[in-house]
Amino acid sequence: MKFLQQPPRFLFFTGKGGVGKTSIACATSITLAEAGNRVLLVSTDPASNVGQVFGVSIGNQITAIPAVARLSALEIDPQAAAQAYRERIVGPVRGLLPDTVVKSIEEQLSGACTTEIAAFDEFTELLTDTVLTQAFDHIVFDTAPTGHTIRLLQLPGAWSGFLEHGKGDASCLGPLAGLEKQRAQYKAAVDGLADPAKTRLVLVARAQRTTLQEAARTCGELASIGISRQYLVINGVFPIDAVAGDALAESIVTREQAALAAIPAALSALPTDQIALKPFNLVGLEALRQLFLQTGPATADPPAEPPSVQAPSLSALIGDIAAEGHGLVMLMGKGGVGKTTLAAAIAIELARRGLGGHLTTSDPAANLNDTLDGTLDHLTVSRIDPEQVTEQYRAQVLASKGDKLDAAGRALLEEDLRSPCTEEIAVFQAFARVIREAGKTFVVMDTAPTGHTLLLLDATGAYHRDVARQMGETGMHFTTPMMQLQDPKQTKVLIVTLAETTPVLEAADLQADLRRAGIEPWAWIINNSVAAAEVTSPLLAQRARNELREIDSVANQHASRYALVPLLKDEPIGLKRLQRLMDLQA
Repeated sequence: MKFLQQPPRFLFFTGKGGVGKTSIACATSITLAEAGNRVLLVSTDPASNVGQVFGVSIGNQITAIPAVARLSALEIDPQAAAQAYRERIVGPVRGLLPDTVVKSIEEQLSGACTTEIAAFDEFTELLTDTVLTQAFDHIVFDTAPTGHTIRLLQLPGAWSGFLEHGKGDASCLGPLAGLEKQRAQYKAAVDGLADPAKTRLVLVARAQRTTLQEAARTCGELASIGISRQYLVINGVFPIDAVAGDALAESIVTREQAALAAIPAALSALPTDQIALKPFNLVGLEALRQLFLQTGPATADPPAEPPSVQAPSLSALIGDIAAEGHGLVMLMGKGGVGKTTLAAAIAIELARRGLGGHLTTSDPAANLNDTLDGTLDHLTVSRIDPEQVTEQYRAQVLASKGDKLDAAGRALLEEDLRSPCTEEIAVFQAFARVIREAGKTFVVMDTAPTGHTLLLLDATGAYHRDVARQMGETGMHFTTPMMQLQDPKQTKVLIVTLAETTPVLEAADLQADLRRAGIEPWAWIINNSVAAAEVTSPLLAQRARNELREIDSVANQHASRYALVPLLKDEPIGLKRLQRLMDLQA
């Protein structure tokens, strides 16, 4: 593997959700450790599953992996980091200030922005604190899905710039003096990320047009912040010699080879490795050791006919949703499970039934227009663009509050609006507007990958608590976005997953998080199932058999209702193919 040749101390694996970053980061860590290096594997993903891959409880502390000598791991827990961050700020004034003031400070520090800043503090500490990491030769980062990763990597520059110019209210950042102490650490983090002698950035993609385009965008964004020395790994490529006359396998190979032939120019110049699709699940030490081999181990089971699966269809779920006449349909789940495609298919089907509606996304990496490749009467398509809504929010605040201020006051307000926390407020307001619209029509929302969505829900919950406290004092009736999300008559949350061990475990964790927020998922959708398709290839047949246990666990342990969507020969892009996806499920 090119990316493993003469590796520097820091290795980052990033890319669109679902492309296999965690598996590759884990396999890299094992390879380096078994070559005699002391390795620390770090996950910065709010939806981390490194512990699940190794079968070890890790958490927010450096933990040795018993089965691999010289390997340790750490999962940066955003919530635990945020709690510690809040306590550092609030602790010194607790007992000195009135309880009402302390409570107000704690509420201001309860939002998603504080959570991200706290996780970022731990991230930069690992990059810059030589005492903390001196026991390790290599530190391998399994980063979050692309949008979150870009945001995380840009934060060193963003906060440094904010500290350089900021003299006003630090909003939810806490006392500005506290951040001033981190200035040197942030600068060292930026310098370390941009130094190819210290850091190697590995883009992970699949042999698919959309994920390669996303990798190309990531490549450019990283280069713009000084990270120009990058590598590319294309994961899960179907072996041409494993087609074995299977029509589905042949169509997969044709699609993948066409995508590879048309690889974006930004990627074609990068040192590139390909990893073949394996017939086994990438969970457990032995499977991870086989990942970088050209051929996997022989399967334990002898060749057999692929399984036959009977499961509810997506069309049946749509019928139950349509019966409500209106409402918010939110698709949530790990990146790369097909939320965008399924959201588009559901919105199109509702429009075909004469129910119209609005299809929108809060995923920074999503492109609904590419998926639809056309327009449909009675269906509005939009995207909550963080940069756009933030600029609109700034303009709105300056036009209202700033209009009555003198020059000095307006300058102070403009300074405060440059705080990175402003984006959190702007995105939340756009999200709330979408929720209100669902009271009259159907709104189908393709959400960002899990961790980012949970941060948005955290902001929604903080707003709900603030309104409830204020309105409770007046006795007036009120409705908040969180109350609408918690009402199954108004909101139906569909958890999208794949019939694989890790995505199902992550979906179950997401469901638990939603339940803690008082939101009960309405249904699960298992997407791109090989077991639900017709296959003859031994490789696909083995993968289909691997799916049976996961399908059973969704049906009998996790979901109150579910649907199974097969892997299709033709990629469901464009109105006609999306409509055909629903027709096949009828």
